[in-house]
Amino acid sequence: ISEATVKTHLNRAMGKLGLASRAQAVVVAYESGLVVPGL
Repeated sequence: ISEATVKTHLNRAMGKLGLASRAQAVVVAYESGLVVPGL
């Protein structure tokens, strides 16, 4: 898939989650337990 496709999917997913940035998405992932520190 192209870079533009990835950006589109990321932007749509972040919009549905009400996130303004990728950094905010990382914070939400850690807080929700989706990502575990140190792995």
